[in-house]
Amino acid sequence: MTVDYTATLARKRMGAGALLTDDRGRVLLVEPAYKDDWEIPGGAVEADESPLTAVARELDEELGLSLRPGRLLVTDWVPPRPGRTEGVMMLFDGGTLTPEQAARIRVPAEELRGWAWCTEPEAAERLSGLLARRIGAAVRARAENTAVYLENGFPVA
Repeated sequence: MTVDYTATLARKRMGAGALLTDDRGRVLLVEPAYKDDWEIPGGAVEADESPLTAVARELDEELGLSLRPGRLLVTDWVPPRPGRTEGVMMLFDGGTLTPEQAARIRVPAEELRGWAWCTEPEAAERLSGLLARRIGAAVRARAENTAVYLENGFPVA
């Protein structure tokens, strides 16, 4: 057969982000210039790009940080909604930034208004419910040295 069966399969939107923390355990969030809710550092995985390569690229583009994130903490399947297809989002362990690394952060003004260190409750106030659940799951996965699978930000038993 000359037809590529895999070309007929569903295609999913994919994103990759990083859990970055400081020495006090606060998570780093970014404030997009194009919407109200804050975000996890990261972004869309481009065609023929691995999720790990995508998150490293996004950290460089968004924050000016040259980091190679570590292990996968969270895989989150997100269902479709009006105006957006279903997706698979991955959150990697970006590690704990030193004060020197944090001082080197530079955000592109056309994309981001800024960034902040947030406790989990502060993050929940700034993030959408979905991203707040994902961050919480990532913090727990890192502490428990595990990885978790979520659907729409909720654990699947």
